Amino acid sequence: MLFKIEVALRPDVKDVRGEKVARKIREELGIQVEKVRIIKGYTIAGLTEKEVDQVLAKEALFDPVLHRASLTPLAQDFDWVIEVGFRPGVTDNEGKTATEALKMVLGSASGSEQADFRVYTSEQFLLTGDLTQDQVEHIARDLLANELIQRFAVKSRDEWSKQPGFPVVEPKVTGQASDEVEIVPLQGLSDEELLRLSRERVLALSLQELYAIKNYYSREEVRKARQVLGLSSEPTDAELECLAQTWSEHCKHKIFNARIAYEDRETNKKELIDSLFKTYIAGSTKTIRQQKGDKDFCRSVFKDNAGVIEFDEELLVCIKVETHNSPSALDPYGGALTGIVGVNRDPMGTGLGANLLCNTDVFCFASPFYDKELPPRLLHPRRVMEGVREGVEHGGNKSGIPTVNGGVIFDERYLGKPLVFCGTVGTIPAKINGQPGYEKKARPGDLIVMTGGRIGKDGIHGATFSSEELHEGSPATAVQIGDPITQRKMYDFLMRARDMGLYNAITDNGAGGLSSSVGEMAEDCGGCDLDLSKAPLKYDGLRPWEILLSEAQERMTLAVPKDKIDTFLSLAQEMDVEASVLGEFNDSGKFLVRYKDKIVAYLDMNFLHHGLPQMELKAIWEKPSFPERVEIPKDKIGDQGKFLEKMLSRLNICSREYIIRQYDHEVQGGSVIKPLVGLVNDGPADAAVIRPVLSKDRGLVVSNGICPKFSDFDTYWMMANAIDEAIRNAVAVGGDLRHMAGVDNFCWCDPVQSEKTPDGHYKLAQLVRANKALAHYCQVFGVPCISGKDSMKNDYTGGGVKISIPPTVLFSVISVIEDIHICVTSDFKQPEELIYILGLTRKELGGSEFFSELGLKAGQVPLVDALSARKRYLTLNQAIQQKLITSCHDLSDGGLAVALAEMAIGGRLGARVDLAHVPTSPRDLSLEEMLYSESASRFLVTVKKENKQKFEDLFQGQTLGFIGQTLAEPKLTFEFKDKALFTCEVEKLTAAWKKTLDW
Repeated sequence: MLFKIEVALRPDVKDVRGEKVARKIREELGIQVEKVRIIKGYTIAGLTEKEVDQVLAKEALFDPVLHRASLTPLAQDFDWVIEVGFRPGVTDNEGKTATEALKMVLGSASGSEQADFRVYTSEQFLLTGDLTQDQVEHIARDLLANELIQRFAVKSRDEWSKQPGFPVVEPKVTGQASDEVEIVPLQGLSDEELLRLSRERVLALSLQELYAIKNYYSREEVRKARQVLGLSSEPTDAELECLAQTWSEHCKHKIFNARIAYEDRETNKKELIDSLFKTYIAGSTKTIRQQKGDKDFCRSVFKDNAGVIEFDEELLVCIKVETHNSPSALDPYGGALTGIVGVNRDPMGTGLGANLLCNTDVFCFASPFYDKELPPRLLHPRRVMEGVREGVEHGGNKSGIPTVNGGVIFDERYLGKPLVFCGTVGTIPAKINGQPGYEKKARPGDLIVMTGGRIGKDGIHGATFSSEELHEGSPATAVQIGDPITQRKMYDFLMRARDMGLYNAITDNGAGGLSSSVGEMAEDCGGCDLDLSKAPLKYDGLRPWEILLSEAQERMTLAVPKDKIDTFLSLAQEMDVEASVLGEFNDSGKFLVRYKDKIVAYLDMNFLHHGLPQMELKAIWEKPSFPERVEIPKDKIGDQGKFLEKMLSRLNICSREYIIRQYDHEVQGGSVIKPLVGLVNDGPADAAVIRPVLSKDRGLVVSNGICPKFSDFDTYWMMANAIDEAIRNAVAVGGDLRHMAGVDNFCWCDPVQSEKTPDGHYKLAQLVRANKALAHYCQVFGVPCISGKDSMKNDYTGGGVKISIPPTVLFSVISVIEDIHICVTSDFKQPEELIYILGLTRKELGGSEFFSELGLKAGQVPLVDALSARKRYLTLNQAIQQKLITSCHDLSDGGLAVALAEMAIGGRLGARVDLAHVPTSPRDLSLEEMLYSESASRFLVTVKKENKQKFEDLFQGQTLGFIGQTLAEPKLTFEFKDKALFTCEVEKLTAAWKKTLDW
C-alpha cells in the first residue's frame, strides 16, 4: 500500500527557494510568474497506516517549527501545479536517506517486517500567475525537470482538485535477475551489417575491430575450448559488450595509441609516430625520471587509477583528474555528480587506497547568456552550468572533501558538449603493514568482493557512449546518478579495512563496471571466475550482461584473501556497508563469467586486454592563416579606464565568487591558501595550498592551466601556455619547480578523417602538435606527467548542425612547499611597497581577451621561452623562501592591466605604475599591447622598500622592471614616463569584476 506525506512551509515562513525558482523563470525563460511555492512529497511503500501515523507523530520527515505535514494534499491558492519526480528505477538519494531515517524512527532492524519499505520523493511547484498551458510545460521541461531521469505532471487548479499528484511506479526489488544470455552471430554478416550491429548496440566498434573479434571466434583452439563447455562458437551478448567496453576509446585510448603518419607542410617534414602516449607523454616522463636519478620523487605513474609521488618520507600523494563531458551534456546535475564522486574513487582505488585530501574542478561552458535557438537535445548553457555546479558541489560537500581549486572557461563551441573536469588528490601512507602503500596485486585464490552501492541499469554503455559524439539518439541509460552518502560510508570502511590489512588489491567500478574492475585486476594473476547471480541489484530484471557492464555508482572491487574474508565482511556489516563475494581470482588465463551454473562469458585474458588492433591514422599540419598585424580600432576602446572595467567584466576574466562560495574549501581544516584571498577574501588566488598533515608545516600546492583560446592559431602553443600557466600559478604561491608533477587531460573533437569529419587529418595534426609541446616543455621544466586522461569525441550532431569543441587541454600540477608560513598570495598587502614585473612583454595579442573583446582574430599567440622561464621560477622560489616578496600574481587572461586590477581588488589598495619601465620586445609596443598582451611566464610582485637591493641582486641578469608602488588611496593610475594616462577607482573595478556572474 502507498501513502504520501506532503510537507510544506508554514504560511508565516518565507519560501526562499520558491522565490529563487520564480526569479529564474522570469530571468531565464522570460515568463512572468507572480509567485512560486514548493511542497515536498514523500511516497512511502511497504508500511501500514499505523506506522505512517507514527512517522507523522515523530516528525521524522519535517521540522515542526518550519513545516506542516499531512497525508492529504496541501496545495491551495495557486493557478498551476507542476509535480516532478524521478522515473522508476532512477537513483533517488533523498528517498534512500529518508528510508534509512524512518527505519531508525520505527526501530526496525535489518530482517524485520519493515526492512523492505521504501520512500520515493517528489516536488510540487505551485505557480501563481496568468500563464498558458504551453508556458507551464515550457517551465517544467526547460527548467524544473530533466526528462532523461525525471517525469512531470502539469495541471491547472481545477484538474489538480479532481486528481492530485501522479502515481509512483515502484520497481520490484527482490535481487532477482534474468539469466537470459543471447548469442550474437557475426560470421555471416556483411560489413554493413556488422557496422549496423555496432551502432544499434552502442558498441562503438570499428569494422577492423569487429573483424578481429570475428577472427578470434573462428580460431580452432577457441572453438574447441568453447565446445567443451557447451558454448556456441559465436559470441554471447556479454562477451561482445565486454570486448566493446574494454576496447572503447574511453578505456583503451585508441587514438593516443595509434600509429600516425604525420606530415608537417609548414616545414615539409614527415614522420611515423608509434603511439602519441608512449612517445611523448610516457616517454618524456621516463626521460625526466632518469635525469632526476636518486632525486626521482615519482612512485607510480600511468599504471594505477591515479599517479603517485612522494610527499615526504612518511607520506605519498596521488592525483587523478577525469572528465564527465557526455553525461553532463544530457543531465548536468547527475553527470557532474558522478564525475566528482567517480574521480574520488580513483585515489580510493590507488595503491592500497588513499585518504581523500581535496578536490579541484574546471568547467568549460558556452555563455550562460546564450540567446539563440538551441539544437535538438541540447540544454541551455545556463542550465548546464547551474546543474554542473550543483552536482559537483553536492558530490564534494556531502562527501566531506574540500574543493580548493578550479576554474571556469567560456566559449560558444562548448554548447555542443560542456567539459567537466573533476580532480581529486589523496594521500597514502608510504608503508602499510610493512609494504609500500602504492603497490597492490590480486593473487590466485583471492576472493572477488564488491562493496558499496547496488547495481542498476544506470550507466550501461557509459564507456562506449562517451567514445562517440553526442547526438539526438544518445542513450539515456548512459547517465548515472551518484550517491555521495553511500560512497562516504564505503570510503570510511575501506580506510579501516586497508589499515587492518584485509585485502591485497582494490580498484573502482568505473567505466565498464565489474567487466572493467574484475577484468583489470584479473590481469595481475591471470584469470578469474565471476558469478553474477551473487551481485546485489537495485531492482529486478537485469540481464547478465547488464549486471556485468553497469556503471552504477559507489562501488569498489577488492581482492580479499580467504583467511580474512570473515573479518572483512564483519567490519562491513558493522559500518553499514554492503559487501558481496562474487567469485575468485585465479591463474587460468581466462575471463570466466557465470550466472549460477550458466556461463555468460568465456574470454582469453590476452585477447581481452591485448587483442585490439592498432589504429593507423594520417595527420596533416597546415598552419591556419590569420593576419599577423591588425589596426587596433581606437574608437571601440574609448576611455581607457572604462575599457578596463569592460575587460574585467568579460566572462573569461570576471570573478567566480558566485560559484566558489557554494563549495566547502575549509572542511578537514587543512586549507592554507583558499580560492579567494585578500582583505575581504574576494580576490583571486593563483593556486591552492593545503596541509596534508595538520601537525606539520609542509604543504601541497594544487594549480592548473587551460588555454583553449590559442588552439585556433596553433595547438603547440596552446599546450605550451597551459603547462606554463599551471607551473607559474604554483610557483606564484611558493611551489617548488624541483618537486612538481603534472596531470594532462586532453579533450578533443573527433580527429579521425571520415565523411562526418572531413578535416580529421588537420584535427589529428593539432593533437600531434600538442603532444610534441607537452614532451618538450615538461622535459625543459623538469615536470613529469604522472597521470592523465583523454576524451576524444567531443562533438555534437543534430538538427543538421555539427558543433565541435576547441581542442582543449587541462594541465594540472601538484607541488610541495616546505613551510606553509612563507606562502604568498596575489593581493596587495601594504601601501608604499615596490611593484616589479618579471619577464618580457611582447606583441602577443593573438587569441587574447583584448582581441576577443574587439572581435579580432589576428596577431601572434604567446610563445613560451622555457629556459628563461625556468630560471625565473627557481629564482622566484628563492625570493619567496627568503621572504622578500609580499604578494605575487601571474599575468594571464587580460595581461598586465587585469593582473594589476586583480591585485588591487584583493588588497583594496591603489597603485601607480609607469609603463615606460615595463621590459618589452620590441621597445615600441603600443599602450594596448603593454596593457593587454598575454605574453607567457610573467609575474607581478610587491617588495618592501628595505628588501629592494636584495631582491634585485637575486634577479641580476634576468628580465625584470621596477614599474611603481602601491598606494593607500584605492586608485589605480597608469603613467608613461611620469605622465598620467588614466586612473581607475578600485571600487569601480571591483564592481565591474563582480557583476557579470553576480546572480
